[in-house]
Amino acid sequence: MSVTGRIKIFAGSAHPELAEEICAYLGCDLGKAVTARFSDGEFNFQIEENVRGHDVFIVQPTCPPSDKHLMELLVMMDAFVRASAERVTAVIPYFGYARSDKKDRPRVPIAAKLVANLITKAGAERVLTIDLHASQIQGFFDIPVDHLYAAPVVVDYFRDNPIENLIVVAPDTGGAERARAYAKRLDAGLALCDKRRERANEADVMNIVGDVNGKNCLIIDDMCDTGGTICKVAEALHKAGANEISACFTHGVFSGNAVSNIRSSHLKKVIVTNTIPASENAAELIEEGRIEVLSIGKLLASAIRSIHDETSVSSLFI
Repeated sequence: MSVTGRIKIFAGSAHPELAEEICAYLGCDLGKAVTARFSDGEFNFQIEENVRGHDVFIVQPTCPPSDKHLMELLVMMDAFVRASAERVTAVIPYFGYARSDKKDRPRVPIAAKLVANLITKAGAERVLTIDLHASQIQGFFDIPVDHLYAAPVVVDYFRDNPIENLIVVAPDTGGAERARAYAKRLDAGLALCDKRRERANEADVMNIVGDVNGKNCLIIDDMCDTGGTICKVAEALHKAGANEISACFTHGVFSGNAVSNIRSSHLKKVIVTNTIPASENAAELIEEGRIEVLSIGKLLASAIRSIHDETSVSSLFI
């Protein structure tokens, strides 16, 4: 679809700082809008500039509180459709409810599919996202999905800050493909943790597949929630003779006891990107240098420019 209007970037309350950063790379101003709430908590949104015929991108990760930010996104998209924007793209760096992508137990929802339906029904014509928890979620949408990866940003960081005698570790079998891709690009070895999950947000690591003795380990995963899994993986690596242990995630949720779990773990450092704003829980560890945040603003800005200009987005994967 050829869009004749110019790019307009808007943001909800989830992560306006990231939207501002994207605008800085694109050389444009953040769109003017009211993003407030009525006294009863309902989202009060109004666009304060003309968007008729323009290519609108709404930057709104559906991070915690996920329900609140998801509803904001839906209301905003409805407003832009009714204001006659030529195209509306939902920029969702972190896609909430992605862990509910299948019926793995009796009588449970597939919430990721429900959210995809809601976003489409609200008026999105495209979705731009980063490191979905499960890649098949792209197929839940009946509109184009540009699924980016944080790998270029992360790989560049570790090329500038190399780790000697490095081995990349997948925390479970589901993350093996992601870890293998990083290991190949960093010219490092690969190991795998065999994990058995008993309850939500709790995991028991059974064994390590691969030789990590005397190696510096980098655990790669898409997200860190409570940190329980990653800390148990780090403990298993330590017992297997690993030297220094670091971890890297695209999405740093850091909910619940994540900070205390990381603080008391064998993890030397945790690298995350700013798909989600840094939580208050993680602020102390960021100040201490225990957590480092990399920016994906330039990556998203490049993708937005490519979508608008109808050039290849896949070139950003290199």
